[in-house]
Amino acid sequence: MAVDRRWPALHAQWAGGAGRSPVSGTGAAPPLPVALVLAAVGGGMTWSAFPGALGTGGVWPASVVGVCALVLATRGRRARAGLGVGLVFGLAFLVPHLAWSGTYVGLLPWVALATACAGFYAVLGAVMPFLQRLPAGWSIVAVTGGWVAIEAARARVPFGGFPWGRLAFSQVDSPAAGWAAVGGAPLVTAAVVAAGTALALAVLAAAAAAGTGGRAPSASPRSAVVASRAVVLTLTAVLVLAAGAMVPRPSAPQAGTAQVAAVQGNVPRPGLDFNAERRAVLDNHVQATLEYAREVQVGAAPRPDLVLWPENASDIDPYLDDKARRDIEATARAVQAPLLVGAVLDGPGEYLSNAGLVVTPDQGLEGATAAPGRSYVKRQPAPFGEYIPYRDFFRLFSDKVDLVARDFLPGTKGGVVVMGGVRVGDVICFEVAFDDLVRDSVRAGAQMLVVQTNNATFGYSDEAVQQLAMSRLRAIETGRAVVQISTVGVSSIIAPDGSAPVRTDLFTQAVLRGEVPLRTSQTLATRLGPVPEVVLGAGVLLPLVSRWSRRRRSHRQRGGSGRQP
Repeated sequence: MAVDRRWPALHAQWAGGAGRSPVSGTGAAPPLPVALVLAAVGGGMTWSAFPGALGTGGVWPASVVGVCALVLATRGRRARAGLGVGLVFGLAFLVPHLAWSGTYVGLLPWVALATACAGFYAVLGAVMPFLQRLPAGWSIVAVTGGWVAIEAARARVPFGGFPWGRLAFSQVDSPAAGWAAVGGAPLVTAAVVAAGTALALAVLAAAAAAGTGGRAPSASPRSAVVASRAVVLTLTAVLVLAAGAMVPRPSAPQAGTAQVAAVQGNVPRPGLDFNAERRAVLDNHVQATLEYAREVQVGAAPRPDLVLWPENASDIDPYLDDKARRDIEATARAVQAPLLVGAVLDGPGEYLSNAGLVVTPDQGLEGATAAPGRSYVKRQPAPFGEYIPYRDFFRLFSDKVDLVARDFLPGTKGGVVVMGGVRVGDVICFEVAFDDLVRDSVRAGAQMLVVQTNNATFGYSDEAVQQLAMSRLRAIETGRAVVQISTVGVSSIIAPDGSAPVRTDLFTQAVLRGEVPLRTSQTLATRLGPVPEVVLGAGVLLPLVSRWSRRRRSHRQRGGSGRQP
């Protein structure tokens, strides 16, 4: 009974104030200037977790520290102040992370994109104090749910969403990446946020223990209890991440193997006008493939089962240009393997299509756009890159919108093409960031994946390595080998376990070759689909459920006491 009488006091002291939860946002908050600095540091730490930041491959634990900083910065704040704290965090994270978006179009589009995305973190900052008012375990669930929900919203709105910069994409080299095979990118993000929140609560508990330890002899037992909770929370953070390493990552072939050749033809020069010399880009890919074909003929290279070209390898519509068609078909015959060509097609109507076309040695391009399994049209064109929403309005801010003279229309069919009997899931450029597009291809029977991309418009920025990290995570998530092939790099052949030992450099010509396993089984992540994201995101509603439950219980108690004689 003595323990029961002491517990409310221990509970209050851990919170930093009488009657407050040990993890409550209603306890003493740091001064607002301190909170803003803490948020800025947290955003910078989160950025440094991603590949390319500060010239590194990314320091993945930094994202956990970034989450921890935001939790501490929003503790005890009002919603309006939390909004500002979250915005500072988002800008400190996304302005450097998305620097590649302004490589050739200038400061305004870059800052506009980063600010729009940072707005989601402002909303998160506004609700985080409310989410922290629950007991420790439930607070971790609620904050995690809020972060997953914000990332889910950012992947869908506006203009179809922009999922770039999800925490999961910073974790491909961490133990937490294994969670991708269980619950996809949302579960990996959840693991990072849960660890970061637990770490923040451990910091608060340690501070409370230090505060109670020097007051009086009677405070020592209380200090020991609070300190032990700090240790437990720290261990929780470590275990949440480390447990991902226990998830199996099978890589063995289930339907044989395929010898793949991926051709990075390069462009005459980087920049927005790379396609001003469209013929040179196509010629580069033809020439590199023909050289490879000669190596095959003399036995210096293995004969490929399929050959992959990147997005925009032919910005000349081969159905309208006879020379382009002849060159492409002659290349397929020379290499004696089906060839996947990234091409821009004229139509339908006034629009364009970003397509992957299967060209075979015997049939050439004949019927590729009509025959099942012979073509794929990008389903998620990039806003402001492949089409301009509200063109007249956005022209008021920048005339760069007119660089996209004709809009691309989205495709309507799934992303599986058949090449020499191999079912290949085609993912074009930014589509790799979208869970459903990748998952649909695997559910439709893809035995391997290819990410056709063009990074020429982003120069020597971090965009290419950030995209490679996404492709590696998709390999773990789907249990499929992934070939990322770019016009200019970075290109790589990725094993189903996410490893990518060989990759190309930017703005070089290269032919990647390798034997990849073909797999047919579905991971739990592809079977569950969006369920983990929905379940995890629902955690943000816990405070509302808790408040409703307390009010309902209080109402019943008042009703019961009123019936007493």
